[in-house]
Amino acid sequence: MFPLDPKTVERLAKIVVDQGGPYERTGRDIEGLLRNAGWGDPPDYDGSPRVGWLVDALSERDDARTDIERFLCRLCDPIEYLEGAAAAEDVRRAVNEVLELERLEVSYVGGRPVVGELGSNGTVKVVLHIEDVEQRLRTLIREEKLIQMLVSRVRESQFAEASGSYLLALFGIGSFVEGLLYSVLTSCYPELLREGFTGRKGKIPADRAGLELLLDTAHDRGLVQLDAKDFMRPVREFRNYIHPRRQFETDFTPDADTVAMCWTPVQALLNDLDKLVVSQAANEETV
Repeated sequence: MFPLDPKTVERLAKIVVDQGGPYERTGRDIEGLLRNAGWGDPPDYDGSPRVGWLVDALSERDDARTDIERFLCRLCDPIEYLEGAAAAEDVRRAVNEVLELERLEVSYVGGRPVVGELGSNGTVKVVLHIEDVEQRLRTLIREEKLIQMLVSRVRESQFAEASGSYLLALFGIGSFVEGLLYSVLTSCYPELLREGFTGRKGKIPADRAGLELLLDTAHDRGLVQLDAKDFMRPVREFRNYIHPRRQFETDFTPDADTVAMCWTPVQALLNDLDKLVVSQAANEETV
């Protein structure tokens, strides 16, 4: 799956350029596509043939799975096109035809593109790879001990899912998201530690802020988009089943599909936070 085969990269580059087609991009447009995908230090277009230039740019990052996924998501994002969703869907179909042999597919969650792996039955599953998660956390969090703790939450959730302990997997996913948001928010906004979070009933001490309040605050502060917050709702609600009485009253029995449904909004959330890192880096360069 990753790194992508050179032929796959070349075919994707031709889709991006779309020479003579309705979505043709200039060299500067392609450079902008990579920048808008959230690439740190994207290459400057040098005036050479567009397909070859983009192939080189993608090949240089063939071991950076996150950057390639960001590129694929931005390529299929409706916001990238004047025609909106209709154009993005045309491009997504062409992209997925190329990605099929790599056992990958771009799908939409609440209108947002995410990259998933194709299972043997044709279903798409978003998979968080431990090395990738750890690398992304290092750009968001400074404390090594905390990074390792959050990575452990992901790893344990995946172990629980693989062993059929689906409820435990859901608890782990919710715990990971809560720890991630708390760490990022209190790092970006230290005053939250001193003054607390603002909830529906007034100020809440930082150590009492729950997942719902953390999501609301992250959205209010522009760290995550509305759809990422909304599609995190199942993760938040399923985590409440840690109380046996609640599970008994609702007769809730999660399965593999339940867990798979929760990994996708986690990926969308991480994608939003990745953009925060790129934005902070750009601001530092202008200071």
